[in-house]
Amino acid sequence: MSDKKMTSSRRHHLKSLVLQIAFELIEVEKKEAVQEKANFMAELPALDLSGDQTALVEMLKKLAQSIDKVDEERYDAESKVTKADKEIEDLRMKVVEIQGMKKPALKKVRMSADAMLQALLGTKHKASMDFRANLKEVKKEVKEEVGICVETYKAENHSTRVLCPKCVLSFVERISYFIFDPLFVTS
Repeated sequence: MSDKKMTSSRRHHLKSLVLQIAFELIEVEKKEAVQEKANFMAELPALDLSGDQTALVEMLKKLAQSIDKVDEERYDAESKVTKADKEIEDLRMKVVEIQGMKKPALKKVRMSADAMLQALLGTKHKASMDFRANLKEVKKEVKEEVGICVETYKAENHSTRVLCPKCVLSFVERISYFIFDPLFVTS
């Protein structure tokens, strides 16, 4: 295609031609609408205006009843449509619940926690994400309870039946204490 631009006078001339054609088409449509109306009125029977007032009132009552009937049908149709729309929306929600929300893939951030805090808070605030510095040191306590050896973290394991030697010794001492205890002995 060529890169020639249309001059403003040519553009104006084409625009006026398009508007003139559109105006002519609108005029033709108006004439056709008038002709259709005249044809329709010619097909209808002539109005019977010879009736008295009671006949006119009866005719108006019939028209009112037919209007009410059509209005009820319209209302029923609208209620069916709204009910169907609600059911469709409920089904869409169920589909979303069943499928679940797709989690977006997380992008790898090449920034340390301290750098992120500094970027969020700015340079005025100093915050540290070094959580290891805030941790307390926990000392191991050696407890002697029935069947537990805290040093090796092996107890009377019922699944493997493993006892460490220290547990066995302390367990034997406890048994001998209970057996030879004068209060424990029963007669």
